[in-house]
Amino acid sequence: MKAIVYERNGDPSVLELVDRPVPEPGPGEVLVRMAVSGVNPTDWKARRQWPLPAGWQIPGQDGAGVVEAVGEGVDQILIGSRVWLWEAAWQRPWGTAAEYTVVPVRHAIRLGSASFDLGACLGIPFMTAHRCLTAGEYMPSRLHAGALGGHVVLVQGGAGAVGNAAIQLARWADACVIATVSSPEKAQLAAAAGASHVINYREQDVVKEVRKIAPDGVHTIVEVSAARNAATDVQVLMNGGAVCVYADDGGPEVTLPIRPLMVPNARWQFVLIYTAPKAAKAQAVVDLQAAVNQNAIRVGEEAGLPLHHHRLTSAQGAHEAVEAGAVGKVLITTSET
Repeated sequence: MKAIVYERNGDPSVLELVDRPVPEPGPGEVLVRMAVSGVNPTDWKARRQWPLPAGWQIPGQDGAGVVEAVGEGVDQILIGSRVWLWEAAWQRPWGTAAEYTVVPVRHAIRLGSASFDLGACLGIPFMTAHRCLTAGEYMPSRLHAGALGGHVVLVQGGAGAVGNAAIQLARWADACVIATVSSPEKAQLAAAAGASHVINYREQDVVKEVRKIAPDGVHTIVEVSAARNAATDVQVLMNGGAVCVYADDGGPEVTLPIRPLMVPNARWQFVLIYTAPKAAKAQAVVDLQAAVNQNAIRVGEEAGLPLHHHRLTSAQGAHEAVEAGAVGKVLITTSET
């Protein structure tokens, strides 16, 4: 099979297209013929600095394809199933940027009739968004239609992959969603995703605009840039509200005022889906599968998430695009499955 492999950390040039034997699924695993691999920021960060326990790594946590074979203890009825994958390469060498990969069966989720492109966009971005929307003290532990009725959610950075996922999931759950963006073009993307209100933080006073919409403050903030937005977040949280931080865009450190956060019993929740509680991830999978089945999740320009396709032979370009901050979702087409 063809696979993208790197054997040392570094820039995109360490990625090589090689021939590898098709792996055999072990006990509790499935072999998946990949159709599309999703590229996330953690893929390039891992490529640059994460250790390689096996001495080599196929990148790609997310993707979609068809189950070709199953290992011991896995029901053979899964063979032929269209699935989406999550955390394929977390502490394992077998990522999704290949014609085939093996994953634990619990990491291969039935996709039904949804597109492979959609399946490859789920995984890390949508599970991260799910965690951000359920980690607050006054937020539900699971999402479904109506779960966030009466709630106000602020998505800082509504045109990013996680921001888009948060908007779509929060709207599916009936929240009022406010999104911040940096340009009119990104405002169109956030609106297409379903945001109830969009604020251009370069041209508008975010605190003033949020308080017009939610005088009592917002229940949860999905935060991409805590270092830049902390002062704003403090001023728009409601009593008991939570700021869920999933990235360090804008700087690696944040300074918080104690008293203004102590009085409203505010919560700052840091989110990394790879090390999130297992129960939270399991619930995210269940809820995302329900959202897919209900056609509540969309991808593409019309859903505020432009797709950028690369072939397996241009994986370096795909990684370069994500590392450069491409708006939308970068995908690698791995086969014609």
